[in-house]
Amino acid sequence: MKKEKIPGMLYILISFIPWINYWILCGKGNKFGIIISLIISLFLILPEIYKREFNLMDLASVFYFTTAFIATYLLKVNIFVEKSGSLGYFGLFLMATISLILKNPFTLQVSKRDYPEIYLKEKSFIMINNVITAVWAFLFLINSIIFLLADSPLSVILSNILIVLGILFSIFFPIKGLKYFVVEKRKDDWDVKIDLKKPKRENEYDVIIVGSGIGGMTCGALLSKRGYKVLILEQHYEIGGYCSSFKIKDFIFNTGVENVSGLWEKGPINLLLKELGLKKDDLFVKNRMRYIYNGKQFDIEDINDFTKYLFEMFPEEEKNIILFFEEAKKAYEECYKEADIYGTPLPGDLIVKVFGEKKLLNYPAEHPHFYKWMNRTFQDILDEYFSDSNLKTLLCALMGYVGTQPEETPASNALTAVISYYIYGGYSIKGGAVNFANSLRKVIEKYNGKVLLKSKVDKIIVKDGKVAGVIAKDREYLSSIVVANANAKITFLELVGRENLDRDFVDYIKNLKMSPSVFMVFLGVDMDLSNYPTIINNLDGGYGIVINSNADSSLAPEGMASVAILTGANYFDFPDRGTQEYIRKKRELKEVLIKKAEEVIPGLSKHIVVQSTATPKTLERYTLMPEGAMYSFDQSINTKRPYFKTPIDGLYLASASTFPGGGIEAVVISGTICANDICGWKVN
Repeated sequence: MKKEKIPGMLYILISFIPWINYWILCGKGNKFGIIISLIISLFLILPEIYKREFNLMDLASVFYFTTAFIATYLLKVNIFVEKSGSLGYFGLFLMATISLILKNPFTLQVSKRDYPEIYLKEKSFIMINNVITAVWAFLFLINSIIFLLADSPLSVILSNILIVLGILFSIFFPIKGLKYFVVEKRKDDWDVKIDLKKPKRENEYDVIIVGSGIGGMTCGALLSKRGYKVLILEQHYEIGGYCSSFKIKDFIFNTGVENVSGLWEKGPINLLLKELGLKKDDLFVKNRMRYIYNGKQFDIEDINDFTKYLFEMFPEEEKNIILFFEEAKKAYEECYKEADIYGTPLPGDLIVKVFGEKKLLNYPAEHPHFYKWMNRTFQDILDEYFSDSNLKTLLCALMGYVGTQPEETPASNALTAVISYYIYGGYSIKGGAVNFANSLRKVIEKYNGKVLLKSKVDKIIVKDGKVAGVIAKDREYLSSIVVANANAKITFLELVGRENLDRDFVDYIKNLKMSPSVFMVFLGVDMDLSNYPTIINNLDGGYGIVINSNADSSLAPEGMASVAILTGANYFDFPDRGTQEYIRKKRELKEVLIKKAEEVIPGLSKHIVVQSTATPKTLERYTLMPEGAMYSFDQSINTKRPYFKTPIDGLYLASASTFPGGGIEAVVISGTICANDICGWKVN
């Protein structure tokens, strides 16, 4: 049975025992107080010698009382008795100060008894202990001066009051201090109250949402169901943003969404469907996937398939593979531990707002596995578990879902946006990607919300730093809450206007780096490709193939297939749309991709019935996403996304521009957070 440790605060009180004895006895002129205190100090340090784990305060006690013993009994100097209060507290002041100089605050050693080891390397936790130690150093110095200048009993009373204050500070500051150091101070944590019963004019709404991407549609569906009068304005003739589809003859193609996560028990999309009364099996079907790497190919449907192939390919890493996925699964599930409360995991600032500061303080202890993935890169994690570079590369096969390199990717992002597919799989949307957006639209309209297409918002109305509505097609729509589902650069620099924003904030938004984009070739072919998996990820060729009709046969005529070939692309590599250079570039890239795909699907080019292409500039044209970026802003550790509550009161962001980033699951999280905040974190 594991022996329980003495709590930190009790432990530090025990460490004060020799000092209390010293001050009481020597304060009365009894020099035996030095001997007794030295004996107590030696008694306290004996178990520390045995464990080779020392408490700096106990070491300081032994040193101080040994020095006092030598001075008093051998050198016959009585200063340690006559000035016991002043010298004792000055000795403790030196101990605390030296611990700060050595970057090992003495209270951190005490904290080891109350907090898991994982806290001890956390910068914010060390900073908190630096502050607490500095406060104790200050109190020790003040008490030393008090005893030097004031007589008893005033000096005793004042010093004891300060010690009590120090203890109280040590107890409560970790909770408040963690909020101060971890959670950014925000001027934009405003709240706008909505009276749902108040009569509204025809052009007046509780909430207006700019854009009909999945983040905005999620927010709109939740708010509509909860009784809010919602208006969604979309500039395109179809809803969904990147989660949309188009039809050529009898073939249906998706514009960007190929593999959807977040559909396991505590997945945000699964929780969203449950709240809205939608059925997962009516909308989603699990994907079969194939990986091609180093000339080998293997098909997987679940984590068991995947690890089996990894064992065969990297037998010397089998133990590490098992440990990695065991740890990853625990970490992933811990990330979503409280997700069913509000339908989503929450970042640190919202944990404080919703659950309180103590929840944030306890977060590492309650999520020890996930916490190990925080504040590290994915490369750090891979290097910790594996030595084989080929295995590391294979585990990065889905890094295209993040758009960053592993050494610049937050490990937590890789866990939720890459490793999660290995653990719980990914899904296609039945009926084409737009069917998910249409299902959300039906919920919105069921509860009397409105979705207006071809209604581009030209301006977000701002009055006295507060949002007042929008202008679309020369018509004014009024609301004290506007949710921007558009990219943040478009939202702030074009719709809000720089004149309504702080210059530093404008510069920050302007300088945000966009994520990579893709080049896509869409093919309708008169081939039966049902023996192939839905998704083929060719790491050797640097491209992917998605056979959407294998997930849903209705997306192509019987015996035929709807195929998309995708590869990463840079927006600036393409000439202006409509130019001969642009047309030639598209044609050349299309031919290269089709030729590559024929290595996997022989004869593909001879069976093309219909075809189309999409460049980053195509994506920009239809979605208004700058540079046709797939995930809005760069998702590396170098980029800080805007907060979902903006400097304009009442203006929210619900899109890939804000936490947690790009991807269908991610924007569902964004939309859910936004809806919950509008509702005051009270779900009807």
